[in-house]
Parts: sequence; C-alpha cells; structure tokens
Amino acid sequence: MKHLYPISATALIAAVAQPAWAQQPPARAEAPPPDDGLAFSGSIRLRYEAIDGQARAGFNTSDELVNLRTNILAEYRKGVVRVGVELFDSRVWGDDAGTPVTTNEVNVLEPVQAYVAANFDGAFGRGTKLTLTAGRMMLNLGSRRLVAADDYRNTTNGYTGLRADIAAPQGWKATLIYTLPPIRLPDDNEGIRDARVRLDRESFNLVLWGGQVSKARVIGPTMGELTYFHLGERDAPGRPTRDRALDTFGGRVIAEPRSGAFDYEIEALYQTGHISASLAPTAARQSVSASFIHADVGYSFAGRWRPRLSVEFDRASGDKPGGRFGRFDTLFGMRRAELAPAGLYNAVGRANIVTPGIRLEATPSKRLDWFAVYRAIWLAANEDSFSTTGVRDASSRSGDFAGHQIEARVRYWIVPARLRFEFDGLLLAKGRFLRDAPNAPPRRWTRYGSFNLTASF
Repeated sequence: MKHLYPISATALIAAVAQPAWAQQPPARAEAPPPDDGLAFSGSIRLRYEAIDGQARAGFNTSDELVNLRTNILAEYRKGVVRVGVELFDSRVWGDDAGTPVTTNEVNVLEPVQAYVAANFDGAFGRGTKLTLTAGRMMLNLGSRRLVAADDYRNTTNGYTGLRADIAAPQGWKATLIYTLPPIRLPDDNEGIRDARVRLDRESFNLVLWGGQVSKARVIGPTMGELTYFHLGERDAPGRPTRDRALDTFGGRVIAEPRSGAFDYEIEALYQTGHISASLAPTAARQSVSASFIHADVGYSFAGRWRPRLSVEFDRASGDKPGGRFGRFDTLFGMRRAELAPAGLYNAVGRANIVTPGIRLEATPSKRLDWFAVYRAIWLAANEDSFSTTGVRDASSRSGDFAGHQIEARVRYWIVPARLRFEFDGLLLAKGRFLRDAPNAPPRRWTRYGSFNLTASF
C-alpha cells in the first residue's frame, strides 16, 4: 500500500489556510438571492481516501488517493437576467498504474458552467413563471437518479444546451431540456494521470433531451412526477461507442419527511431502445428492455435530534441471455445519496442489483448530521457483471449473492457555513459471488474510508 499521509497533511493545512472556492448547493450556506451586480462563491474540498480489499476487478487490492477539487462561480445579475461562469479544477495525487483513476477523478481547469438565464413572470398567464437557461450548466432533476451533477465524485457533470422551467398555479411544475453532455477530456490514461489541461468537448454524437412534469399535493402531501428522457449516442472519429438509443419513461410519488409522521417514495423507470452488442462498427444491434425501481418508507421521530428510520429497496435489471439487452443504464445519475460512495470504492450503482436496506439518520444540531445504512445485495441477473465492479461469471455458477454492506457518514461544520468536515466509512462482507466468480479480486472483506475537509465562501 502506498503511504500518502505526509502529502495528505500538507495539503490539508494548505486547504484550510486558503480561501474556499465552491460549487454545488450542498457545500453552500443558505442565503437570500443576491442583489443586482456581480457575486462570487466557491469552495475547495480536500479528500484523503483509502481502500483495502478492492471489490472491482483489475485494480490494486489496496490503495490510497488524495483528491483536490476547487471551483469558483461568478454570477452577474441585472433585473431578470443572470449570467454565470463556474470553473472546476479536479486533481489527484498518489496513484499508480493499478489505481482506478479516470475522468471521474481528474478534470483540470474546466468551465463546467457558462450560461445565461432569464425569468419571465406571467409568461403563460397569471401566476405562472418561466425561466429559460442557455449555455453550459449543471443539472439536478427530480430524484437525480437519471440526470445529476455529482457531488461526492471528484469531478461533476456539465450539460450544454437549453433548459426551460415552468411553474404554474396549484403546484404544477415542468422542466424541459435539450442538451449535448460534454465528454470530459483528456480521456486517455496518460493525459489523465498527468492532469493535462484540455477543454471538454460536446457534439451531436451524444444528445440528451426530455423532461419532467410534477404536481404537488396530488393526494394529501404526496407529490407526483412523470419523467421521459432520450439519450442518443453514436461513434465519433477515434471514439467508438455502443451506439445507445435509449428512451427512459418513469413515474414517481413522494411524501417528504415530516416530524412525527411517515414518509415514502416510489419511483419506477422503464428503458427501451437499441444498443450495439460491442464497440465494433459491425456489431449487431440489440433491442433494449430494462427497468429500475426504488421504494422506501420512513418515519421521522419528534425530538431535538430529528431521527428518521427508513426501509429501502432498489432493483436495477441486468442482462440475461435471450437476445434483448436488459442491463439498466442510469444515464448521468448520482449514486452516493442512496447506494454507496464513488471514488476508490465505486462498486455499487444502479445496474444489475437487488438490494433491500435499512437506514438511520439524524441531525443532532445545525452543525452536525449523520446516517448509517445496512443493505444486503444480490445480482438481478447471474450471468451479467455485478453492478459497476466488472466481476462476472457468464456460467452463473457463482450464485447471485454479492454481500452485506454497512456504511456511515458524519458531517460537522467546524466553522458554520465556512468549513465542514466529513467522514465516510464502508464495510463490505463479500458474498459468494464476489468471492468465487472467475475474475473476483482476492480478500473476503472490502474496507473503505474517506476524510474530507471543505472550505466555502
């Protein structure tokens, strides 16, 4: 195992001593909308993470990595118009040839956002509001299971195109998008590990469009939502793809947590379309039939800690023999909020997985919050690779049980709204599949932890 503690400590001191550069809402303090004029906000996040007993195939059994993500947002407002630019800089240290470092970890000096937006009150009649946004932007839509700007990951997602948000009386809302998701560059191994500066590139070879319509208080406190997104992908010069043409339809109902009451969420997604059997230009096209469902029921107890106990269930289909492609594609969705951390772990995502779980979370004070989750994990399709590990047994002789996963997170504002500490820990007791599959990495246990310090302004 590599030893990075001196590097980590030095960088940590430097991060605390510098002003912060920030990015997404979870790292920003709540504040009223700024007045007209130019405003800056930002953060810098330093992370040390380590893993022992890697669950993904083809990487170091044990590893350590230091991540640094810096970003600053400049936004100018004048009346109903906003113009914004946000710069991200994501780098890592301490990797070697067997460390899983990709564009999920490295993207240097990238303008993830560069947009103009305008609000129009009464655009569709009294009580309506229309917001139009054009340019490159970050998106967090609905449950964020399909379209999100990832926050735990060291890099995030940008989307270049058009967005329209409509609000109408009686709780009606709609969001429509037409975007070209940029390909993060450089995407070659040498360029990534050398942290070379190369601007991301968008083109009509990768298109995402669609939207969501929601209605508050459909039944009591329940919000209802309908979703449709189309992803179109095709080969570009020097960049072969699976030529995805995916249509994802879905519906969601959710009653938000309230003190002394039950809450719940159910979301079901169905995916159809076509995909190539491989990256080869002559590969056969397969029809797609895939699905995903999430359900949870929770209860929030009264009291100063505001504890909430919930049971959860997630199932994302996998690919089975028979001609049709059945592996669910989560598009640009997040994973941390529900399933597991990304980073060096990154083993559990919304693909070929069946997992019930139980979650306990609490907010003892304005400065402190935590959660703990236990889940048992199976494969939805024994012949397919398990989730995002790359571990596979095409013969299906290794069974379908992946293991038991326990994870926890603790966050504490050392300086309220300015400096926050976060610890993420995870333990995976590998089941028969992750022990016996032909390419399963050694070790019966996976241990992962990360220490994060985020300074914001």
